[in-house]
Amino acid sequence: MADARLAASRPLSPHLQVFRFILTMAMSIVHRITGGFLYVGTVFVAIWLVAAASGPEWFARVDGLYQSWIGRLILLGLVWSLIHHAIGGIRHFAWDLGYGFAPKTADLLALINLVAGIVLTIVVAVAAFVFA
Repeated sequence: MADARLAASRPLSPHLQVFRFILTMAMSIVHRITGGFLYVGTVFVAIWLVAAASGPEWFARVDGLYQSWIGRLILLGLVWSLIHHAIGGIRHFAWDLGYGFAPKTADLLALINLVAGIVLTIVVAVAAFVFA
C-alpha cells in the first residue's frame, strides 16, 4: 500500500515549479480570461438592447451610464477583450490545422497576438472618439 506521508509531501502541480513563465503561456491564460470578460460583456450589451427597446427614457439612462468615464473604460476593456480573444482564436485555429507549433513560431504568434490586440484596440478607440 502507498505511504500517505510520501504522497502528502509531493507537489500536486509540479508543472508550475518546473516550467518558466513564457509569453505563449501568458497569452493562453489571457485568452481564457478575455473569454470570461466577453461572457460578462454580453450582459452589458443585453442591458443596452433592453433599454433601447424600453423607450427613450431608459435608453437615456443606460446611455448616460455607458458614456461616463467608468462606462467608457469598461467598454474599452470589452473591446480589447473581443479583439484579443478573436486574434487568439485565429492562433488556436492555426494550431488546430497543425501550424505554428515550433517554439519560435509559437512565441512569435503570441507576440503578434499581444501587439495586434493593443494596436487594434487603440485604432477602434480613436475611431470611436473621433466619430462619436
